[in-house]
Amino acid sequence: MQVTSLLSRRDDEHDESCASGGHHHHDHDHGHDHDHAVLPLAQTLAGLVFLINSFVITWFFAEPGNPIASGSAMIGAIILGYPIVWTAIEDLRRGLLTTNELVALAVLAAFGSAAAGLMVGGFQQAGVIAFFMLMGQIIETRTAEGARASIESLIKLTPPKARRVTASGEEEVETKLLAVGDVIRVRPGDNVAADGVILSGQGSFNQATITGESLPVDKKPGDEVFAGTQNLTGALEIKVTRAGEDTTLGKVRELILAAERTKLPIMRIIDHYMGFYTPLVLVIGALVWAFTGDLSRVIAVFIVSCPCAFILATPSAMVAALSAAARLGILIKNVGDIELAARINAFVFDKTGTLTTGKLAVSRLAPLGGTAPAELLRIAASAEKYSNHPAAKALAQLAGEAGVPLAEPKDFAEAAGRGVGASIDGAKIFVGRAQWLKDQGVPDDFLKSVDLNETEGFSLIFVARAGRCIGWVGLQDQTRSEAREALAGLKASGVRRIAMISGDRQPVAARVAREIGCEECLGECLPQNKVDFVRQVKAKGYRVAVVGDGVNDAPALAAGDLGIAMGAAGSEVAIHSATIALMNNDLRRLPFLVRLSRQTRSVINQNFLIGILFVIGGLILAALKIIDPIIAAILHVVGSLMVVFNSARLVRQGEELEPHLATAASEPPSSPPAGLKPAAVSA
Repeated sequence: MQVTSLLSRRDDEHDESCASGGHHHHDHDHGHDHDHAVLPLAQTLAGLVFLINSFVITWFFAEPGNPIASGSAMIGAIILGYPIVWTAIEDLRRGLLTTNELVALAVLAAFGSAAAGLMVGGFQQAGVIAFFMLMGQIIETRTAEGARASIESLIKLTPPKARRVTASGEEEVETKLLAVGDVIRVRPGDNVAADGVILSGQGSFNQATITGESLPVDKKPGDEVFAGTQNLTGALEIKVTRAGEDTTLGKVRELILAAERTKLPIMRIIDHYMGFYTPLVLVIGALVWAFTGDLSRVIAVFIVSCPCAFILATPSAMVAALSAAARLGILIKNVGDIELAARINAFVFDKTGTLTTGKLAVSRLAPLGGTAPAELLRIAASAEKYSNHPAAKALAQLAGEAGVPLAEPKDFAEAAGRGVGASIDGAKIFVGRAQWLKDQGVPDDFLKSVDLNETEGFSLIFVARAGRCIGWVGLQDQTRSEAREALAGLKASGVRRIAMISGDRQPVAARVAREIGCEECLGECLPQNKVDFVRQVKAKGYRVAVVGDGVNDAPALAAGDLGIAMGAAGSEVAIHSATIALMNNDLRRLPFLVRLSRQTRSVINQNFLIGILFVIGGLILAALKIIDPIIAAILHVVGSLMVVFNSARLVRQGEELEPHLATAASEPPSSPPAGLKPAAVSA
């Protein structure tokens, strides 16, 4: 199998013209269109027909030297051998010396021997050799196309047309004509044509192509949607915020395909030394000819020396790993990062937005004076109904999840940073900080009931009705439900050091660390302190991965050996500030990434072993004439196929994770707040 694809020759011409003279150029990029593959495949089939006809005539008439059989075999050998020889000539014209020349020499030697009458059935042998070399090339190219198609299928989901809403009604336009500010209508079952914000309607969206999430996500007016995601229910109108290549999907596609084109250091080393490989094989062939005088052995040596299995070892595994990662919403920008992740032995996490949700959530309901928990929640959430404060949103969310109906507040008034006042069911309600209630004349005896420490990150709001405190609510930035499991998975995979750094107060950081099982934490860190900490860990010999939200953690992400940005969907900063981006916020992707990288490294090593064994073993067998040129050509194809199929195992990695994630995602995001049981809320 030639090093530079016969079938992608035209696409590689530009790259090769940039190569300096005499340097070997190796490129397994098969990014050609379908038409390029049709002609060689048709040639192969046509040549095969003439070749089979030759064998049939020989067998039927039992006459090895039949002129009709020889003529048919010669035509078949010319058709099959022409693209191989022409590729070698093109290489030489560009000043390149590649293993294509080895295959061409083998075919020409077999053909010349037959023409000179040195080999009985020589044309048949030349044709069979050329056929197997072309078949190997076609299989390799089709496999590469399939691997790329598996990536494209994950990210090429933007519909060709969209329904744009105008003053005169609805019109169907090509997606590429959409502009920022346009309003599009998306019906149930449609894929979204551009990133945007929902103006009206509600629906459930399958976001697996962007975030890797298994379960649909419910969206309402004001929520962001991404191009390429599927609307499962409801008709919506969406205002376009990003279109075309600027969408999240467009940027993901661009980065994934760019990653496929990058190379590992080992691949660059192979490229460098392959320029010396062909002359070495030619010398070996000359020695075999000098000691044996057997042209058949020389031809077999040239064929088995083509190191395609060796060269395919890394690219085939990397494309498969990229595909598996993309399926779970892990965006890897450079294939070198896959190899690097296998050597990571320390993780440094940012706290807010990474190990925690970054949003306030109710963690405690503490009713007083015989008030029911559900009643306390109803009064507090109703009074805060028109507030945009994070605490108000947390109360509204919990009330919605618990099915607590809210009352309509009257005479609503808000004192910024202090609290709100409103009339609920004819009673005057105040919700806010303790001092706010005292200022409204509420007795301060309610402070005795507080048993939470605000220095550990709890935010307390108090609720008063008709001049008396009826309870208080504790809120906090809650830890992600999967954080403990993810950190345990990293430790199980051999990560030796896990630390958390935060700009928050040390008691807050310590509480979060206890909840997630992180043994090392550092609070009150400025951005520069975070960078210094990462450098200190690296100075002790660790290979460090830094995990952050990609917005305010860019310096720390850049300081680590590997920077991983969380929740990159829709965030340009997150996508570009890290070497790896998780398109959703599920921390369980991190242990999977480490496992995938180590499995990829193992597969690459196996592939190299297969390639080396086939080349060295084949050379010995060919030189000893244990195998003839035809068997050598078959072995060449078998070796390449073994490498490709071994690499293909990586594509399926992570499949067992998807049902697991779906089950976990269906569970409540956190345990019910203390003092608040579902039965009590609905009562």
